[in-house]
Amino acid sequence: MRRLPLSRITTIIRTDTAAGIRKTNIHSLSFRESDAFANARQLFDEVSNLSMVSATAIIGRYSRQKRHEEAVYLFRGMLFLNIKPNEFTFGTVIHSSTAIGDLNIGKQLHTIAVKVGLHLNVFVGSAIVDFYAKLSSVEEAKKAFDDTHEPNVVSYTTLMRGYLKKERFGDALLLFEMMPEKNVVSWNAMIGGCSQTGHNEEAVNLFIEMLKEGWMPNESTFPCAISAAANIAALGMGKSFHACAVKCLGRSNVFVGNSLISFYAKCGSMEDGLLIFDKLPERNIVSWNAVICGYAQNGMGKEAVGFYESMLETGIRPNNVTLLGLLWACNHAGLVDEGFLYFNQAKNEDPALLKPEHYACMVDLLSRSGHFKEAEEFLHHLPFELGIGFWKALLGGCQIHSNTELGELAATKIIELDPGDVSSYVMLSNAHCAAGRWQNAITIRTEMKDKEMKRVPGCSWIEIRNKIHVFVNRDWSHCQQDEIYRALQICIQHARESEAPCFLQAVLNEEQ
Repeated sequence: MRRLPLSRITTIIRTDTAAGIRKTNIHSLSFRESDAFANARQLFDEVSNLSMVSATAIIGRYSRQKRHEEAVYLFRGMLFLNIKPNEFTFGTVIHSSTAIGDLNIGKQLHTIAVKVGLHLNVFVGSAIVDFYAKLSSVEEAKKAFDDTHEPNVVSYTTLMRGYLKKERFGDALLLFEMMPEKNVVSWNAMIGGCSQTGHNEEAVNLFIEMLKEGWMPNESTFPCAISAAANIAALGMGKSFHACAVKCLGRSNVFVGNSLISFYAKCGSMEDGLLIFDKLPERNIVSWNAVICGYAQNGMGKEAVGFYESMLETGIRPNNVTLLGLLWACNHAGLVDEGFLYFNQAKNEDPALLKPEHYACMVDLLSRSGHFKEAEEFLHHLPFELGIGFWKALLGGCQIHSNTELGELAATKIIELDPGDVSSYVMLSNAHCAAGRWQNAITIRTEMKDKEMKRVPGCSWIEIRNKIHVFVNRDWSHCQQDEIYRALQICIQHARESEAPCFLQAVLNEEQ
């Protein structure tokens, strides 16, 4: 639908508690005139004995057709005709204001609902909570939730999604646990929100809890749970989820299938991922992308190139994710010529595919392969201002090849853009270690200490008998910590006695 400029609604409603709305003065809800609005206005004019029910039905029809601006316009006409809206009218038109993305209109609709006392209604209240959660602050959404009389599962789920959108995981989990009743949608929202915000262990545990409580997952549940298992490389757990999906859904649909392909790829089992791909009853571009990115993750560049060519033969056109996965695969396999071939092909044939991340991937490809002159030249001819990601890509290559001179330039640029970036200090220090410049590395570490800069603790995990054990740097919380540190001490002693690489020796010396 063609977007039309909106002005604000300026409405004064005078109400009388005994008789309802007595008079409504609508100063303006001015849209640019168009055939669509003329037809909408004519529809109201032609309906004989227009009532609250018929007007609400017409507004609802426009909203369902995603003609949200007309729906708001018709609501204005409804008030002009002194037809009192009900809770379904408000719920529909507030949803339309949310879809339009106009905060002012939504707030004024909220005000009108308050004036007529319908903001307490659970249907209207849930729509208001959704409006504020999406377009304003979660605090305003919480106020609307508190105003709602006897909020239902929709109200709770809507506010919970608002918390998750703002990455307030603790508040979302607390609200979820407080829900007087849950349904599959609320479980999906919580599991999906955890997975998307990086709380993968919690997502996996919630899915297991969902099954224990007897809920039947649907086609929307499994992709979230499987993606969470993939992000922590829990192969055994993910296989159990796969079996559960087969049991609950029968044949996997394309969405579940795509998530399974990505899962097996992230766990290093490309054979199983390809088996899922071959068995999919239908495939979309996401299916092909999942395999290409899977090959990239596993360093199988030539296989990714071959699979990409097979995709083109089927007539499916690549999107920007396809191209990024392909360049990523060439990067990990050191296929510099192939990477340049596909990049230039996209640049000449479909330049709209290229985003900053594709250019950054090319910088990474060149610097990782030691082509620093070409990388610098590539950076100088970029059609936009360089962001921090480009300099980090260059610094990563400098660390690998001990190019400390160029690495210092890249690190300086990163620090100029983000003075608090710890990783650039660490990467430059490692580059000095690899080049045997121990004093330079010590100077950088001392500077980090003086500036009280702390690295994000490294994290690793291992799955044993379907239980995931997570560890962070200097972690003493595990129940088998004594045995773990004894084994670690043996490994460290062995590394010191052998001819360990210089970067490993530096790490060992630092840990002393």
